[in-house]
Amino acid sequence: MTYQIKNTSFINNIQRAAKPINDKTKASHITLGLLSAYGFLAFPLAAAFIALQVIVPTHYAEATTLSLSAIGGIILLARLWDTVTDPIVGMLSDKTPQQWGRRKLWILLSIPLICLSTYALFNPPAGAGTTYLLLWTFAIYVSGTMAIVPMNAWGAELSLDYQQRNRITGARAFFGLLGTLVALSIPALLGGTDSETDNLGNTLFSITLLVVAALLLAGFLLSFVPDNHPITLPSAQIKSMIELVKQPSPFRQLLFSFLSNSIANAIPATLFLFYITHVLQTPDYAGPLLFLYFICAIISIPCWVKLASKIGKHATWNISIIIACVFFIWTPFLGEGDIWLYLIIVIGTGFTTGCDLFIPSSMNGDLVEWDEATTGYKRPGLFFALWGTTTKLAYALAIGIAFPLLDIFGFTANGNNNPQALNYLALMYGLPCILFKIIALMGMRKYPITEAAYTSILSKKSET
Repeated sequence: MTYQIKNTSFINNIQRAAKPINDKTKASHITLGLLSAYGFLAFPLAAAFIALQVIVPTHYAEATTLSLSAIGGIILLARLWDTVTDPIVGMLSDKTPQQWGRRKLWILLSIPLICLSTYALFNPPAGAGTTYLLLWTFAIYVSGTMAIVPMNAWGAELSLDYQQRNRITGARAFFGLLGTLVALSIPALLGGTDSETDNLGNTLFSITLLVVAALLLAGFLLSFVPDNHPITLPSAQIKSMIELVKQPSPFRQLLFSFLSNSIANAIPATLFLFYITHVLQTPDYAGPLLFLYFICAIISIPCWVKLASKIGKHATWNISIIIACVFFIWTPFLGEGDIWLYLIIVIGTGFTTGCDLFIPSSMNGDLVEWDEATTGYKRPGLFFALWGTTTKLAYALAIGIAFPLLDIFGFTANGNNNPQALNYLALMYGLPCILFKIIALMGMRKYPITEAAYTSILSKKSET
């Protein structure tokens, strides 16, 4: 399969000034109520997965006999398996009969499975080992895929409008960040004990209750969101998926840069608790700093939406990447007590994270229309399945790279680290992030799907 359309002059002229789009291509305004009903599902999912990313590895390192390498290896293996399940769920979601609720059905089926796996993984029994962690990590990733991939594809179907798609992905990011903030607030609300292991255990149990209650509410709210959007699929879905990734295209360009930028974000996120505890030696500030970080991300979303409406999504994302690098470059040079300098870094990088959480996803939604114009297929489930696979692969690589390297450098989670081990931890926290962000920035050079190009795509589709 090659990417061709009947009128090849369209490809040659795609970046010219677009014609005014007619009434058929205009999308109706998405109300705040609909945005909230759709986006709220991101709240419990984010609460669960921020705990899985930030708290669970540390809790298992402290509460079990598993080594950092074993924990990192298990999570990496589960994430790698998720790269297989994401495309499967995406293709099956696309093929689900429209009258059943193509996206809604998968999400409703996922809710009890996420509840069960969250409880088991976040509340391990005494003596939990490799098999236990592996089984329930697999379970939460698979059930999460059943919700996340259809949710993202559903968002791309709610509107064709270039700017309104930013509102849809922005709403999803807003509720996701809100879920993250609430989950991170739980330790402060619970208070502490003399045992760090008990603190983490109590936090994870409370997050479990939060996730279960919010998932049930999300399932109810989604009943008010329309899910009746027609799609067009190729006869050989697997072959077409391979061709989609294999051949040079705007989708592959965006996917590569998204992967690199996601790795850049995942490494410091994974090492955050270690960095603030052992490098800055201010563990009591971990909760407030994480809270501030995500508050800045929430506040930034309207700013990035506004900027994208002025200069476009691609340019907006580039600016956020550059700003993040400017702040992260200082992290390897901080040491004990430099909490106020780190506070500035947290504010700056939190602000850029808001852009990362919704602008690239909005760009991927635009490519669903590009794909239909180019190939004749409309398959948002597959597009966001590959997107989800990329996200999970990035975090798996971050843990799979960072934890074993820290083991090699002699760092231990329980303290007693020499200055050299702490220096390696500081370097691992900041420098790889900058490297991967620069790779992402370079990968997006000459990205062709501008707003004018997208408008031209819709115009061409409306004429056929």
